[in-house]
Amino acid sequence: MSLLAAAAAVTVLLLCAGLRAVVLVGVGASGLVVMVAAIWWALTHRGAPRVLALVLAVAAPALVLVQYVRYQVTWIAALSVALWLSAGVTGRLALVRVDRPVAMPEFPAVPPRQPFMIMNPRSGGGKVERCGLREKAEALGADVVLLDAPGMVDVAGLARAAVAKGADLLGVAGGDGTQAVVAEVAASHGIPLLVIPAGTRNHFALDLGLDRDDPSKALDALREGVELHVDLGRAGGRPFVNNVSFGAYAEVVQCPSYRDGKSRTIADMLPDFLAGQRGARLTARTADVTIANPQAVLVSNNPYGMGDVTGLGRRPYLNGGTLGVIGVKVTSAAQAAALLRGQRSAGLTRSTAKVVTIDADRPRIPVGIDGEALLLPVPLTCEVRPLALRVVVPLSRPGVPKPRPPLDWMRVCRLAFRPVRGAA
Repeated sequence: MSLLAAAAAVTVLLLCAGLRAVVLVGVGASGLVVMVAAIWWALTHRGAPRVLALVLAVAAPALVLVQYVRYQVTWIAALSVALWLSAGVTGRLALVRVDRPVAMPEFPAVPPRQPFMIMNPRSGGGKVERCGLREKAEALGADVVLLDAPGMVDVAGLARAAVAKGADLLGVAGGDGTQAVVAEVAASHGIPLLVIPAGTRNHFALDLGLDRDDPSKALDALREGVELHVDLGRAGGRPFVNNVSFGAYAEVVQCPSYRDGKSRTIADMLPDFLAGQRGARLTARTADVTIANPQAVLVSNNPYGMGDVTGLGRRPYLNGGTLGVIGVKVTSAAQAAALLRGQRSAGLTRSTAKVVTIDADRPRIPVGIDGEALLLPVPLTCEVRPLALRVVVPLSRPGVPKPRPPLDWMRVCRLAFRPVRGAA
């Protein structure tokens, strides 16, 4: 279906537009190039140049549409684009069917005798209270502590004290940063962790296959659950369950104005990062790869999938025993466009490693560990602890979403024309 739709898109242009098809494609491609260049100019400049670039980015596709109307080929272009979109969607669906990851193995879970829960009532806009998590956990026999005291709370100390008093399961309802702290205590004492997705994004819960729409369903694991054995990351001696960011994003979240105006702060700081005039000069090293002067580096607990802008979003597994490494260094509109299309770009480096070392031209750098903004000394070492963490999840849960592989037309062709097994 994908190849037929692609062939139909080309056929429509040739049959209905004739020689005008060349002009049609040329005008559309020119408009796209101008629009991408204008967006890049807007990202790398401020003030009047940014405004003019944004106007040009809007005007370019508008002028293309005017030309299509003038030559009475609007319906031809719309039909061809629709067919190309259909080809892309069906092509990715074909690849999804053959790229199904092996599910993480499940192990029997013994119902806990003395579960202990740490809940942050401020996480996720108040999900703990809104979903009645404390009451439901206590009804299932759990001892619950709310992080509602003013000032900083020693979450790790609370977890360790509970284990010393006999807790045989640690649960946490909060953001990914809080979950990482409790996960470290659970892993060090060899007891399971129960993740309750009560934070804002809940990336760890997503990759565990939990129901993020109803956090209370995670508590079903106390009665009927299974264990998953997953990896746990460490960065500079601090645990992480998702990722550690360095460079542009880590610098931005450290800015005092970020919380009051995220978009405005990013727009103001981005030109300096893209021009290399702001932030530390980073170097990321693994056993096989050295990434020099990247604008951003992301180290993740197991690699992310390949289906979106830089492959971020979902991890198909958490038990691979490796770190994912993504380095970004974009210096031109062409590299930015390739990055946005999900293509291989000179500005994007992807790798995997057991250990990653981050160095810089200054003694301390901003670091984002599972979304928590910190300032840490370098060189900083990131490492993975394979299968260090036992996580209890409900037997019945949505499951890990299917990965979205990049659209590779050569693979689509091989799938379409491969011989059928058993054929004579």
